[in-house]
Amino acid sequence: MKIEKHKVVAVSYELHVDDGENGKTFFEKVERNQPFYFLFGASNTLPALEDALRGKEVGDTFEVFIDFENAYGDYDESKTAIIPKANFKENGKKNPQMLKVGKVIPMQDDQGNQLRGEITKIDYKGVHMDFNSPLAGLDLYFQGEVISIRDAEQEEIDHGHVHGPGGHHH
Repeated sequence: MKIEKHKVVAVSYELHVDDGENGKTFFEKVERNQPFYFLFGASNTLPALEDALRGKEVGDTFEVFIDFENAYGDYDESKTAIIPKANFKENGKKNPQMLKVGKVIPMQDDQGNQLRGEITKIDYKGVHMDFNSPLAGLDLYFQGEVISIRDAEQEEIDHGHVHGPGGHHH
């Protein structure tokens, strides 16, 4: 079976990144026993990564370079914000476990869009949040292997993402 639209694909990979100044550095490894699953053709991963995987079969390996402009874009200062500490209370009480530098918190903007923000600093002004991707401004080097391919269920196609093992559960 070849990778094409409406296939659930599982890949393992090693990702190195380059900030343009310090050379390639290791970022993450996704192991064969816990691969990354996605619905091919549903915009669930980077288009350049999908292009590199199109037509591959189980056991095929891949290497792909994606420059920052075709990955997560440049770092954008406008995607940072200072949010009042009062916005982080639960049941009217401060939650010290939530407010820690480095913690990534799922949030929602005023239009209802889901965001993930990293706390970069906490001071008298409030909670400093960064909503850029951790990979913003970085060139990406993927090296990996196709672990499995299967036909997507109609519900997965309708929802635009993988369900079941390795995917989203409702």
